[in-house]
Amino acid sequence: MPWRSINSRLLAVMAFGFVSGLPFALSQGTLQAWLAQSGCDLKTIGWLTLTAVPYTLKFLWAPFMDRYAPAVGGRRRGWIMVLQAAMCVCLLAMSQQNPSETLATLAVLAVLLAFLSASNDVVIDAYRTDTLLPAERGLGSTVTQLGYRVAMLVSGALALIVSKPLGWDGTYQIMALLMAMTLAVTWLAKEPATPVVAPRSLHQALWDPWRDLMGRSQVVGLLLLVTFYKVGDATALSLSTAFLIKGVGFSVTEVGVVAKTTITTALIAGTIVGGFVFARLGLYRSLLWFGVLQAVTNLLYSWLAMVGHDIPTMMVAVGFDNWAGAMGSTAFGALLMALCDRRFSAAQFALLTAVAAVPRSLVGPLAAAVVQSIGWPHFFIVTFTLGLIPLLLLPTLRGAIETADAAR
Repeated sequence: MPWRSINSRLLAVMAFGFVSGLPFALSQGTLQAWLAQSGCDLKTIGWLTLTAVPYTLKFLWAPFMDRYAPAVGGRRRGWIMVLQAAMCVCLLAMSQQNPSETLATLAVLAVLLAFLSASNDVVIDAYRTDTLLPAERGLGSTVTQLGYRVAMLVSGALALIVSKPLGWDGTYQIMALLMAMTLAVTWLAKEPATPVVAPRSLHQALWDPWRDLMGRSQVVGLLLLVTFYKVGDATALSLSTAFLIKGVGFSVTEVGVVAKTTITTALIAGTIVGGFVFARLGLYRSLLWFGVLQAVTNLLYSWLAMVGHDIPTMMVAVGFDNWAGAMGSTAFGALLMALCDRRFSAAQFALLTAVAAVPRSLVGPLAAAVVQSIGWPHFFIVTFTLGLIPLLLLPTLRGAIETADAAR
């Protein structure tokens, strides 16, 4: 789908991608920088990484957001506005804290911000699923990622830069202002054109999403595909920074400046290219070819491990791997939208992302053990194989995928 086909629905989805990405670093990496600069010990900072837990557990309360709607704004848009306003207040409250004096209060606020942000993600995913037409899902996934990545740069890199002249209080106040400005976009966005009947009871909202999923044709294969489609890519990336520093010998500065810049550029480029190509290939063929590409590019790390410390080779390896990974994420996001029933899209999208997150959250320790056993070059050959295995399911699932993609 060419860019001229971007409409108000896709613009709203892009803006919501920004809303989704903005709070994450503010409760994670940026917060860690603030704490480190304030003299907090590493153990304390380590414990505060648990603020990310709500992003994993959001499926537990997602059904409530299918069942109930705020009094103003509609079933999806209303929740987004309420949560945006609450995040503005939370960010302003965080800006008033001093880690050396009110660390406990700051920690509670960080957890609250993560909870509000994770809840907002639930509704934004549901809004995208409910609103976009089947032909718009690929580009919808693309513009969501673009908005998200821009927000991560703003709340991550830009926040660190402005923290020096403005202080951390001023930085978090600016982030609160940006969040408040996005409320105007939410107000102007439209609810789905075709009304969706919400679950009539909380019991229905809790159990019917599972029953609906489990009643699908070839449900086991579809769930296996969701679970393992990105596992090869995730395994390769789980130790990528350690590989570049300890395995190949790049300095922290080289990784921070060269690798991270290359990765950011590649992710944005892969997201854009993925959207264009997806529009021509459709869901099934995109899942297949993007999946092959994200598996094959893992072999570039194996090549880098054999070449050693060489910046051009490193840029090629991390650039093409992240470019292909972004394309795979475009197809994967479209698959999740296709699998959701609009009556339960908040709960089902959260459930599916939780299922997909399970193996990715476990690969780190296993990956380290494999590297110690067989070395870096062979490790990345293993990740290449892991990337191809779930693709073997695709031919048997083609009918179910194309049926889901065509359904509304």
